[in-house]
Amino acid sequence: MMNTVEFETIRYGVDGAVATVRLHRPEAANAQNSRLLDELDAALDLADADDDVRVVVLAGEGKHFSAGHDLKEILSGADEWARLRDTPEGKWRHEQVMYFDRCVRLRDFRKPTIAAVQGACAAAGLMLACMCDLIVAADDARFSNPVARMTGVGVELLVEPWELGPRKAKEFLLCASTIEADEAERLGLVNRVVPRAELDAAARAMAEQVALVPPVTAQAIKESINQMLDLSGQRASWRYHFMIHQLVSNSATALAATDARKQGGMDAVKREQAGQ
Repeated sequence: MMNTVEFETIRYGVDGAVATVRLHRPEAANAQNSRLLDELDAALDLADADDDVRVVVLAGEGKHFSAGHDLKEILSGADEWARLRDTPEGKWRHEQVMYFDRCVRLRDFRKPTIAAVQGACAAAGLMLACMCDLIVAADDARFSNPVARMTGVGVELLVEPWELGPRKAKEFLLCASTIEADEAERLGLVNRVVPRAELDAAARAMAEQVALVPPVTAQAIKESINQMLDLSGQRASWRYHFMIHQLVSNSATALAATDARKQGGMDAVKREQAGQ
């Protein structure tokens, strides 16, 4: 029987050795607002403290895994973090704490993690999924990061070169391509693809397989492979990207685009993403 903890924007439950964290903003395609990121962090605290939990599954409620950052919240300035973005140093602080640090925490989480992805997995949604150790995708999953057309240098962590290789990553970002599920599996972006109706069951089955490994062993394997990536430059690469992302996002071109979005709202964002 699943034990659950109530949150506003996620659902957290534990069944046996598996904790499931489900993004629960289906009306917004699970766009990541400040509350969701805070609650996701709190859920990781719960999973970390529970010795019965050996694996964490990260999933999304509804049609989509996550459409990325909640741009409506950012553009409205209604949230305290969004209001910080009026200055370069405030924007840096917001993105360091809420995006960069939170994602790296998930990547370094001591227990194995599995993302179960369906529908849109875009921009910061892709960044979030790629922080997990394994990814199971539904056959309707599609991966994209169209923010270059919005003056964005990807998002806060540039995962694409590490997931796709440098040449394919350049095409993916510069052409604002969409990668369908089967192609994502071929490229190594996801571990396996299953029919949409079987996604939850497939993620659960994989989690139960992983849970058979003793926790100390699983943690050691995860840390050793992550260390290999760090020695290959992943962490330093992400830090460099974050800094250049800050520089470009405060350029005259980017600031003018931000002002246009504030005037035109989400319609302006959609036009930018469509290259209009």
